[in-house]
Amino acid sequence: MNTPKILPWVARKAGITDDHAIKLWKRSVREAATIAGRQDGSDFHKLSVERFLDHVEAAAFGTVRHGYSNTPTRLSWFWRHQGRMAIFGLMAAENATRFWQNAWSDTMSGMLAQKRSNGR
Repeated sequence: MNTPKILPWVARKAGITDDHAIKLWKRSVREAATIAGRQDGSDFHKLSVERFLDHVEAAAFGTVRHGYSNTPTRLSWFWRHQGRMAIFGLMAAENATRFWQNAWSDTMSGMLAQKRSNGR
């Protein structure tokens, strides 16, 4: 698996070298392959990026300090937040489909009940 294009940016924010970040990426890919049992698919990719961010945070002693603020922040929040935001559209579509299915089912069952009562 190729290294992500965001890897140098993450390395700079964490204060580690690019070479160290590449080593952490390779380690994360191996761990994700062991956990997932394969080396393809979106689950494997998501797991490898999460493992990478966890390793980078551990290498940076768990915190990254911004120049404009003295408060520590974690790098992985951004990745996990983007994952949650990406799911919102799918959840809305799924809920709309489920609502449509239920409404259609209720309508059809009402029509069948009405036909049966009129036919007898």
